[in-house]
This record gives sequence, C-alpha cells and structure tokens, in this order.
Amino acid sequence: MMTEHYLGQFITIMVVHLLAVASPGPDFAVVVKQSITHGRTTALWTSLGVGTGIFLHVLYSLLGIGVIISQSLLAFTVMKFLGAAYLIFIGWKAIRTRPAGGGIFSPSGISRPSAFRAYWTGFLTNGLNPKATLFFLSLFTVVIAADTPVAVQAAYGVYMAFATALWFSIISLLFGSSSVRRLFTRIGHWFERMMGVALLGLGVKLLVTTHK
Repeated sequence: MMTEHYLGQFITIMVVHLLAVASPGPDFAVVVKQSITHGRTTALWTSLGVGTGIFLHVLYSLLGIGVIISQSLLAFTVMKFLGAAYLIFIGWKAIRTRPAGGGIFSPSGISRPSAFRAYWTGFLTNGLNPKATLFFLSLFTVVIAADTPVAVQAAYGVYMAFATALWFSIISLLFGSSSVRRLFTRIGHWFERMMGVALLGLGVKLLVTTHK
C-alpha cells in the first residue's frame, strides 16, 4: 500500500517535471545555443551541467532552505539578481557575435569552450534560476507528502536530475547534428545574436518578476 502511494507521487512528479523541463526557458536557450555554436560535445557537457544543477535545488528543498528563500524577500531578490545578471551577461556576449571567417561560426572569435566551462555554464544557468527554486519548493511541499522518507525524496531528485540531463542531451543531439549546423554556416552569427536577445530578454524579465 505504501509502495503504491509512492508510485502515485512518482508518476505525478514525472508528469509535472516533464511539462516544466519541456517548456522553453533559459536552460533550453543555452543548450540550443551551445549546440548550434559549438556542436554536440559542448552541448552535451552543458546538458550535464543543467541536469546536475537540479541537485542544488533538491538539496536545499530537503534541507528546508527553499522555504526560507521563498519567504524572504531579501534572499529571493539576491538570487533573482544573480540569475538575471548571469543570463544578461551570456546574452550580451552572444549579441556581440561576429561572423566567422568561414565554416561554422564561433562567437566573437572565441574557440570552443572546455568541457568544464560548458558544464559550468549549464550548472549556473539552472542553479541560479529562482523560478526553478519556486518550482521545486512547490513540488516538495505540495506534491511530495511531508511524511515521505528523505531517501525516497532524494530518489525523486535523482530521477529529475537524470531526466533533465537526458532531455537536454536529446536536444543537443538534434540541434548539434552536422546537417542542422550546416544550415547556420552563413547565418550563424545572426542566430547567435537572436539567442543572445532571447537570453537577455529572459534576464530582464527575471529582474522585473515580483516575489509572490
């Protein structure tokens, strides 16, 4: 009976998480940008970073810190500004992209980032998103019962991290394929600028989001 209860929770989590992760947002924009700009390998490392960023949200949700962040205007504002500043920073860098000399474009003439840098970009994009904070807070307070064992809650978190990384890895493979990237050989810098505008817009939108 208890197993059926946890199974019901897990199915609900699967559905809610799928809807959330499939919704276009900073994670999606960054992964697509990395795929088109630098290829599959870089995008896959970024996807791994986005996935492991989930663990940060799960950790503070389990520790109860998420409640503090949601209830404290100062804590929420600080996190909101950090997340917005990061999105605006990478968006501005993308807007300044110049056409490459030939072949697949490279932003501002910068070579492909290292695996760690690509991973860190994904981790920060997800970890500094206050909307993700509120999503996980809602998940751990509304969907997951208070009497659910910590081990079970942690297992839910592992699933969501894995599912997130898998989803964006699929996006990386699709947008990072040679055929897709060839389409952007000549207009790549314009696509990069377009994604930069999107990221900058997301950052600005995050700045004006009020704490509820």
